Amino acid sequence: MKINERCLPCLINQVIKVANITNVKEKEQLYKKVFQYLSTIDFKQTNPEIIGETFLMIKKQINHTDPYKDIRHYYNELFLQHYEEFNNDIMKHSHPFHKAIQYAIIGNIIDFSPIHQKETDLMKVFHEYSLKKDHFAIDHSQKLYEDIKNGHTLLYLGDNCGEICLDKLLLKQIKMINPNLQIYFGVRGANVVNDNIEEDAYFVGMNEYAQIISNGDYSLGTILQRTSQEFQNVYEQADIVIAKGQANYESLSEEKKNIYFMLMIKCAVISEYIGVEQGSMVCFNPTKELKYVW
Repeated sequence: MKINERCLPCLINQVIKVANITNVKEKEQLYKKVFQYLSTIDFKQTNPEIIGETFLMIKKQINHTDPYKDIRHYYNELFLQHYEEFNNDIMKHSHPFHKAIQYAIIGNIIDFSPIHQKETDLMKVFHEYSLKKDHFAIDHSQKLYEDIKNGHTLLYLGDNCGEICLDKLLLKQIKMINPNLQIYFGVRGANVVNDNIEEDAYFVGMNEYAQIISNGDYSLGTILQRTSQEFQNVYEQADIVIAKGQANYESLSEEKKNIYFMLMIKCAVISEYIGVEQGSMVCFNPTKELKYVW
C-alpha cells in the first residue's frame, strides 16, 4: 500500500511525538532534516518504510541506539503481570481461539501516549473493549482455524511491545489446534519506535511456542525487499502468515499470499482502503470469501 498524501500530517505528528518522548535537543535541526528527507520521498514507498527512515534520523540526532528501550520493557513487564488473567479469560470462553484473536487485536490499540498506563486500569480496558468490540467487521477467523489445523508452517509477524504477550497467548491456542505446526515469530531487525525486536520476544518467552526470527530491517512494518535472505526464505516457505497491526498491513496488503491481517482500523485512509468503519476490528484474508462466522 503506497503512502497517501493524508499520511503526511500523521507522519509529522509521529516525528514530533517521538522527539518529545525521547527529549530531542535542537528539535528545529531535526525537523529540518526530516522535512528535507520528506521532500525527496518516492510516493511509491509505504508509510512504514518512511517512518523507519525518520526514526533512524532521530536516533542519530540524540545519539541513542534504542530510545524506547525503557518503554518497551515497562509494557512487556506490565502485560506479563496480567498474563494469567488474560489466559483464564480466553480459556473459559466458548471459543478460546476466537477470544485470543480478539485480545491480540485489542492489544494493538493500547496508546503509548501518555507513556505510563496505570496497571490497575489494564484489565478494565480489555474488558470494556471486548464488550464494545464483540465482533469483527471482517471475520475470517474460522478460515484461519482451518488453515492452521491443516497447515505446516506459520509465520507470525508481531507488532508492538506489551501486545506481544497477547500474541504469545494466541500462539498458545494455535499450538493446541496443531501441535505439529512449525511457527516462526517475526520481529523487526532493529528498534523502531515501540515495535518488537528479538530482545522483547525472548523476554516474554515467545520461544516457548515459536522460533524467533529477525527480519533484518528497521522499517516500521515488513518491507520484504529490505528484509534478510533468511527471513525471505521463511516467508516464502510459510503456507500461513499472520500479520499484526496497521504497519504490517500497509507493507503487505498487495502481496499475493495466504496472509491473515489482524488489526484495529485506526485511521480514515486504512478504513477506506479496506472498506470498514474506523475503529473496527478485523481478522481478514483478502484471498478468502466470508461464508460463515463463529
